[in-house]
Amino acid sequence: MTVEEAIKTSIEYETKVRDVYVEAVEAAPNEQGRRLFQLMADEEQHHLDYLETKLEQWSSDGTVTDDGLNTAIPAANTIEEGVESLRDTVGGKPGTVELQWLRKAHGVERETSDFYARMVDELPDEAKSLFKRFLEIEEGHLMLVQAQIDQALGNGYWFDVREFDLEG
Repeated sequence: MTVEEAIKTSIEYETKVRDVYVEAVEAAPNEQGRRLFQLMADEEQHHLDYLETKLEQWSSDGTVTDDGLNTAIPAANTIEEGVESLRDTVGGKPGTVELQWLRKAHGVERETSDFYARMVDELPDEAKSLFKRFLEIEEGHLMLVQAQIDQALGNGYWFDVREFDLEG
């Protein structure tokens, strides 16, 4: 895959992820869920805007850099507060609308992360830094969504680590 194709494919992945979050905002029945999904939709839109500028950069001078790629994902303590808030409203009911959208979001975030990991492995060195940065950010998104799912289910996991063990 060429760098240009990789950027264009990234735009497709980011659009898909953004659209899942936009739909989740519209479907979520409570404010906490809508706020989380809107934060993530905004984050993905920022990625799309950024990738469009990178495509223009590549087309104009054949270079691509990772400068200026930031994330709106908050610090760990803010994430924890959000998880607590969502748990209070979702209440561990696996059939809730928010939980269904979190699972769908996890799937598309996983696909996107896997794509970025492949690009880091396959692309020439001059393009790797851009995709490494996206991989870092998308892995953070995966962790956030997984934490929300774990907390909503009340299954004793936090970021895929068992919080307690009755077996000793």
